[in-house]
Amino acid sequence: MTSVVCKGVNFPRTLTLLRPSSSSYSNWNPSPYPPNPQFRREPFLRQALKLTPLSSAIGGGAPRGNYFATDKRMAGVSGDAVQFSLSPTTSLVVQKGDITKWSIDGASDAIVNPANERMLGGGGADGAIHRAAGPMLLEACYKAPEVRPGVRCPTGDAKITPGFELPASHVIHTVGPIYYSDANPQESLRNSYRNSLTLAKENDIKYIAFPAISCGVYGYPYDEAAGVAISTVKEFSDGLKEVHFVLFSEDIYSVWLQKAKDLLQK
Repeated sequence: MTSVVCKGVNFPRTLTLLRPSSSSYSNWNPSPYPPNPQFRREPFLRQALKLTPLSSAIGGGAPRGNYFATDKRMAGVSGDAVQFSLSPTTSLVVQKGDITKWSIDGASDAIVNPANERMLGGGGADGAIHRAAGPMLLEACYKAPEVRPGVRCPTGDAKITPGFELPASHVIHTVGPIYYSDANPQESLRNSYRNSLTLAKENDIKYIAFPAISCGVYGYPYDEAAGVAISTVKEFSDGLKEVHFVLFSEDIYSVWLQKAKDLLQK
């Protein structure tokens, strides 16, 4: 029905962030975030929170250094969202939640899918994004040309498709490195973030949400991955309004938040 999209969109917005319902959560594998014995299959809030734009909340947040602890209404289901300033025009947000539920305006926003090189879905967040987006996402990915047999998106590259049934308007697919087999995992991971940000700007995306790329079955140590992710976002986020890290695991969220404070707070 549609092939990979390479140009795109614009519009004001409302962020919607919701954990999965108990019925979907019981069957949802949170990998590429590693298994967490703390996860309980219990009902979560059923209604989406309507959150005001983060950029307009800076004046209402409590400034701490050069980042802002956002109002509870800004903080997703868990109440754990923190906003940092990357520049006078760009904010970084670290928050807990389900990336498949994230959006800002449904027009100029994109979530990043930690895909494999085949781009045909998989486990963990990749599979969850495909399920939430519906079968048209798989169709669009299948139409992406192979650069070599079985490879549509090499490690470190990025491709963009519509979001279909997702709240966000677009999905940017990128392939992170397998930590223990990649010749230069730091550079490959940096390329995943850099190419995703570049592709977003080429397609008029203003708001983008990342998971913790390569931090699940690909084995990338959390602290190292957070350092690469945040430093790369800081360097290449010009032209975007907001960059979000939407992190399912409490452990990963805590590492990302501390690393953001270390690198961005002065």
